[in-house]
Amino acid sequence: MMRDLLLTALMSSIGLQVLASDHKGITSTQLSLDRFTLIENGTPGTILIDENEDGGVMIAARNLQEDFARVSGNRATLIFRPDSSRLIIVGTLKSRYINELIKKKKIDGTALKGKNEKYLMMVIDNPLQGVKEALVIAGSDKRGAIYGIYELSEQIGVSPWYDWADVPVVRQQNLSIARGTYTAGEPAVKYRGIFLNDEAPCLTTWVHNTYGTRYGDHRFYARVFELILRLRGNFLWPAMWGWSFYADDPENSKTAHEMGIIIGTTHHEPMARNHQEWARKRKEYGAWDYSTNQEVIDRFFREGIERASGTNDLTTIGMRGDGDTPMGSKEGEDHKYVPRDEDNIKLLEKIIRNQRQIIKEVTGEAPEKTPQVWAIYKEVQRYFDMGLRVPDDVIMLLCDDNWGNVRRLPRGEEERNHPGGWGMYYHFDYVGAPRNTKWLNVTPIQNMWEQLQLTYDYGVDKIWIVNVGDLKPMEYPITLFLDMAWNPGKFTVDNLLDHTREFCAQQFGEEQAEEASRILNLYSKYNGRVTPEMLDRHTYNIETGEWKKVSDEYVKLEAEALRQYLTLKPEYRDAYQQLIRYPVQAMANLYEMYYAQAMNHKLYKENNPQANAWADKVEAAFRRDKELSHQYNKVMAGGKWDGMMIQKKIGYTSWNDNFPEDTLPEIHRIADPEKAVGGYLFTGKDDVVVIEAEHYFEAIDATEAKWTVIPHMGRTLSGMAVMPYSKPIDGASLSYKMQIPKDVTEVTVHVVVKSTLAFHDDKGHEYTVGFEGGEEKTINFNADLNEKPENIYTTFYPTVARRVVRKEAKLPLPTTANGVQTLIVKPLDPGIVFQKIVVDFGGYQDTYLFMDESPNQRIAP
Repeated sequence: MMRDLLLTALMSSIGLQVLASDHKGITSTQLSLDRFTLIENGTPGTILIDENEDGGVMIAARNLQEDFARVSGNRATLIFRPDSSRLIIVGTLKSRYINELIKKKKIDGTALKGKNEKYLMMVIDNPLQGVKEALVIAGSDKRGAIYGIYELSEQIGVSPWYDWADVPVVRQQNLSIARGTYTAGEPAVKYRGIFLNDEAPCLTTWVHNTYGTRYGDHRFYARVFELILRLRGNFLWPAMWGWSFYADDPENSKTAHEMGIIIGTTHHEPMARNHQEWARKRKEYGAWDYSTNQEVIDRFFREGIERASGTNDLTTIGMRGDGDTPMGSKEGEDHKYVPRDEDNIKLLEKIIRNQRQIIKEVTGEAPEKTPQVWAIYKEVQRYFDMGLRVPDDVIMLLCDDNWGNVRRLPRGEEERNHPGGWGMYYHFDYVGAPRNTKWLNVTPIQNMWEQLQLTYDYGVDKIWIVNVGDLKPMEYPITLFLDMAWNPGKFTVDNLLDHTREFCAQQFGEEQAEEASRILNLYSKYNGRVTPEMLDRHTYNIETGEWKKVSDEYVKLEAEALRQYLTLKPEYRDAYQQLIRYPVQAMANLYEMYYAQAMNHKLYKENNPQANAWADKVEAAFRRDKELSHQYNKVMAGGKWDGMMIQKKIGYTSWNDNFPEDTLPEIHRIADPEKAVGGYLFTGKDDVVVIEAEHYFEAIDATEAKWTVIPHMGRTLSGMAVMPYSKPIDGASLSYKMQIPKDVTEVTVHVVVKSTLAFHDDKGHEYTVGFEGGEEKTINFNADLNEKPENIYTTFYPTVARRVVRKEAKLPLPTTANGVQTLIVKPLDPGIVFQKIVVDFGGYQDTYLFMDESPNQRIAP
């Protein structure tokens, strides 16, 4: 969990409160009487813990040993009997050392007794016999002590993401903490956690590559549990697509219980059973239908409660259809199902009564003694609105719409006062209509804050659980979600992005925080516009320039991320690649690909040979997507995350498409591009027609020389010249067709050419311009482009430095039947490169790029 900046005061903007301190907190520059030394000349303090302390606290204490090693290079010593003049004492109210300090009134026991997950951190003189001073971390309970231990880890410079995002630890040889009493208080939300979901193919592949299993075993889950605890969470819904937390590895549940993580099962996995436990034995068990198979299902439920006995697991009650479908629906027909609401409500009432009876029989206690939750998800909300209720002690878990918008909140005093309280199931990841969103973080920071603030304002404070998919790459939104769950009131519209900045300071260093947080906020905003799975060539408007604008925004952001990446010390680059650069690179590339596809289709329809170049861009971006994934999987962090970035996202037409891999978007190529030219008809807009020189209606070549497009010539698109230059140009011309309102009688034509010098004739080079059936004017554009005294500084240098010459000609418009005019330009000398034509009848604005091209279509020349 993110606090203040690395090696600064224990005064967290996330929630840490300073109860008594006249000084700032941990520092590497001062060792004095008003401070407690944590590391001196590379040697960390000694950790004292009661040998009978809870196992989860013991695990955290051993992790603190390793955290000191990460910072100083030396592991802290862990002892069970005091033998040092300076100690770090950790424990719960069960610890004999903590109790002794309370009896001596060195610790105010009333500040901890009866509190939930709270700790106190303080420096105490002469705490125990023979001990001169100690930094004491006392927890009101198991998790309180664990949070306090990991708070110290974080303050000495170990990020909660040191493992899951490869955040480096700054080495320190001397560290001290100001005397005072510190606490983060109690959490605002009781159960705060994440839901690993949709774990195939990414997480499953990574786990197999890392642990050799096809499922998450206790080694994998121990790393997840540690992360959750370092982020001050306490709750997990384990992955359940193809995994079974309970059945795959019996040590999973034991590990969770020992470490202090509360396990729940999802909205469609009642009574501490995983869906896979039924799916794997469906032939043996029969139908997942309580109305026809109650005996078997009740036995299945009973086994779950028996297995969870003695843990702190949160039991889900109720029931949905097989495989997270509505009750009564047939497999594969979720969207064709016509619900029998009244029948299902009656059946659910029976199911819940029987489940409660099973809980009572197995535990030997009233069912309300076992914490339970009922998920009001999808069609179940309809049943709730029709009057279906659960007993008062049950937590009612509301849901968002799977896209981050809260569907329902407690209404009225009666609902708000429901004794069991309310929870919220939120989503960063989702499999479902209209498209899956499984690849990248697409949750804007502001959207999450606004909806979670709304949630908390309505009294939803018992459970906050969020679907995070494969866990990576949701690192930042997970951090924000759990920080808000601890203390929602700390976050306002004014300080929200301070959290983003502090997160970046912790991962990349204070000097990099401002720019990193700016990029992180922007990519979250941009990604929130449309998910990558829903993005296609139709998303943005190609005609108005919108597509280019949004694609350019991503390209700019990618360049900025690269610029920062290159300024980082090498040890920070893997973390930066995971948390910021890869998401920006990947989405920028995807936007370029679909923009290129949109351009390809547009130009192909117009029979424009440039369609082929845009087809090449689509193919290049498609290849680059694979290269970026390869770098993430095989190269970054030495291949540590191999398999984590193999999610398919290119090729969706429906959310449940089963296409085997990413599919190259449809592109078109013009078979004979040299013949597919000309035929443009332009429409005047805002009293002006702007035409790129190569977008002619017809080009007539000279006898021995041909019109040639020079790509990227000039300020905008290209240039047009008759080549080879040494051949005669007689008879060469370009014609441009355009629709001009009939009431326009005169226009000003601007012709933009390259600043070619008069190499052929000192009197200057000329071309003619005129409308078919009307007056033709001859333009000399470079007679004064020379180094004569009267020209060199006034005309020559200013013109050649800008590389173009624009000349104007006022021309009357001939009368036409349909308002279509044809402008014809003819070079009279070699070496003239035409770049742009502007026909102004009142709307031209003087711009350096001579305005954007006007709307056009292709017709047969």
